[in-house]
Amino acid sequence: MRSKIAVFYGAGKPLQLEECEIPALCQGEVLVKNEYVTLCRSDISTYTGKRIEKTPTILGHEIVGRVVALGEGNPVLDLEGRPLAIGERVTWAIYASNPDGEMARRGIPQKAPDLFKYGHEQLTERNTLHGGLAEYTLLRRHTPVLPLAETVPPAAAAIINCAVSTVAGSLRLAGKIAGRKVVVRGAGMLGIVACALCREKGAAEIIAVDIDRERLDVARRFGATEVHSLGDSSHQLPAVDVSIDYSGAPSAMEATVGDLAVGGVAVWVGGVAPRGNVSLNPETVVRRLLSIKGLHNYNADDFREAVAFITANHSRYPFASLVQKEFDLVHADDAFRYAVDRNPYRVGIRFD
Repeated sequence: MRSKIAVFYGAGKPLQLEECEIPALCQGEVLVKNEYVTLCRSDISTYTGKRIEKTPTILGHEIVGRVVALGEGNPVLDLEGRPLAIGERVTWAIYASNPDGEMARRGIPQKAPDLFKYGHEQLTERNTLHGGLAEYTLLRRHTPVLPLAETVPPAAAAIINCAVSTVAGSLRLAGKIAGRKVVVRGAGMLGIVACALCREKGAAEIIAVDIDRERLDVARRFGATEVHSLGDSSHQLPAVDVSIDYSGAPSAMEATVGDLAVGGVAVWVGGVAPRGNVSLNPETVVRRLLSIKGLHNYNADDFREAVAFITANHSRYPFASLVQKEFDLVHADDAFRYAVDRNPYRVGIRFD
């Protein structure tokens, strides 16, 4: 049995459509036939060379699919301890790592020494089918997996295991959201998800900040109670309890600290690539009792919350509409070029 794969060989080189053998499954592994993949911002950064990954590789980690085979031996269990079944529609975390390891016990399994990351691994003869731009994904042992309702649109389902789970993690670090004032800096996909999730958590105010007025209009539709354009210098933000940066701009991360009232929490999520240093006045942090926290990826509880949120709210918040164009696997390179040229929230790859 073979699988088509779109292989990335490096920035400036078009993806190559190839085939590979589907390896025999080991105990605890799951073979999934991919249904839908969305291109995350990190995928695009790798494609353009802003982010460096080992090559060749199979990009794509925002994936939803259906179980087609299970490794022999003991039943393969989902994150809730239930046996997975052939034909079940599933989503899974971006990582696999030992759930009993030290990092998992500390709540950061995404930083474990045995970490395996989907869409980020080097493609070899023995290590394949680890990215979404392929007909199949081979889920490694210790991958958090959850079933997904058939009613969730594929485009909304795909963003669960990166965008939505990451936002859930950032709000976990932020602490209590109900009744609090929150600033969301960056109204890309993560910022839009954050507006909706903060609304569902009962935030008193949700202030979205971006340079793009059209994206701020979208933020309103997804739960923002107020928007602020960076081009409007006359608008002063109120002091808030929580400020989260999803943009990755050093100026935005600096601004999160200035946003905060006494005892406030800043969470930095977007700064996943070198973009310069951040300048802070330590007296401000100390005297105002501020906390600054960083998040990269997420843990199993965040993944659980993301699945539950999209399952319950995919009709209320039309996340599927944020996938602004779809392609098939044969035209995956066109999908990337569209994403680079147009900067949409997401581009989708559909498998028929």
